Amino acid sequence: MDRRDAFYTSIPSFWDRLYGEEYALYDCLPLEQKDINLIREATNEIYSIYKKFNHMLKGVPDETCITLGFSEKALPFLKMALLPYETVIGRFDLIPTVEGLKVIEFNSDTPTFIRELFEVNGLVSKQFGMANPNAGEMEYLGKALRNSIFHCAKQIGVTGHPYVVFTAHEEDVEDRETMMFLLKVAQVKGATFVPLHQLQVDAGKAVYDGMGNKIDILYRHTYPLEALLEDVSDDQFPVGIEFMNLVKQRKVGMLNPVSAFLMQSKAVMAAIWGMHELRSPFFTEREHQIINRYFLPTYLDEAPFVERKERYVKKPAFGREGDTIEIRENGETLYAPTKTTYDHYVKVYQKYVELPKALVATEAGKKEAHLLIGSFIINEKASAFGYRAGEHITDNLSYFLPCGVKGGSE
Repeated sequence: MDRRDAFYTSIPSFWDRLYGEEYALYDCLPLEQKDINLIREATNEIYSIYKKFNHMLKGVPDETCITLGFSEKALPFLKMALLPYETVIGRFDLIPTVEGLKVIEFNSDTPTFIRELFEVNGLVSKQFGMANPNAGEMEYLGKALRNSIFHCAKQIGVTGHPYVVFTAHEEDVEDRETMMFLLKVAQVKGATFVPLHQLQVDAGKAVYDGMGNKIDILYRHTYPLEALLEDVSDDQFPVGIEFMNLVKQRKVGMLNPVSAFLMQSKAVMAAIWGMHELRSPFFTEREHQIINRYFLPTYLDEAPFVERKERYVKKPAFGREGDTIEIRENGETLYAPTKTTYDHYVKVYQKYVELPKALVATEAGKKEAHLLIGSFIINEKASAFGYRAGEHITDNLSYFLPCGVKGGSE
């Protein structure tokens, strides 16, 4: 415990403990290069399916978007395209199975777990005498952020250096420090952090910081768009809708872009799987092979699993950290979460796959935990990845388990 605390306290402003509990483990999961290659290959191939599907979604009727779980408030903004790529920072959640890697979610709009994998994982792997599988990815992330800011500024007609603001809820240490990390990595001249509560939206005109300076580009990476659309002030002014109107009018730029939100609904996975089951000509034979290899059967109804007597997961189209996720069999609940924050969203039903287990070193000694891989796609390229270790449903109390490559150090 002393070694652990001494190591993590040497990393400035890192949340190695969350909710008063150990979060970052003083341990390092050994990997082989073939493991890394498989994760990167899966990430690139899964993203290629989402990208193609997202392009098609921009042309579907509004009723289809409603079916996929998007609210009516989102409809006027869903088809906007302001960047040459669908998301700047996205993260797939992957499960290693006997049949290979399977994707269970795509957090394309507001993924966290960024600083852990792009910076801290390398520090831990070095401490344990292993090579960092994410070496060089922090530099690539910085270039990707600058590239997205350049394209965003161009689309809204800003010349010269745009005024870029990174924002988050100031009281949430993980969200705040994630944005501070992105700000540091981006290295954009004049960019700054401004807490969400200090932002001012002037309907039809502009967005301002707490000092009254007009913001050109707002990076709201940890504030989900579905929550932003519902945001109202104390006097019932629709802050979120008016902000999005300014984005639509190109009076302010926003990152991640709306196209990232369009991929965020888990119901998209059900649509992709449904088209695959029907052997839709929309996907090429090669793309059908990718879907069959990496995707799990996913539906908007539980009937297929009940008929086949298969165990499945019931999850909301939008949600985070295992909240509102149930494990079910024959229509009966086997596991129910303590939190049901996202129960009002459209539900998705996905084949249940058991997470693999490993012994991990905690402050309380060795502990068996289930492993989940988080793998980032940054400007359409597979990037940093890493592991969460916890219960059979990964939640906000799951550990960050660093990983390294055996037989080397960097």
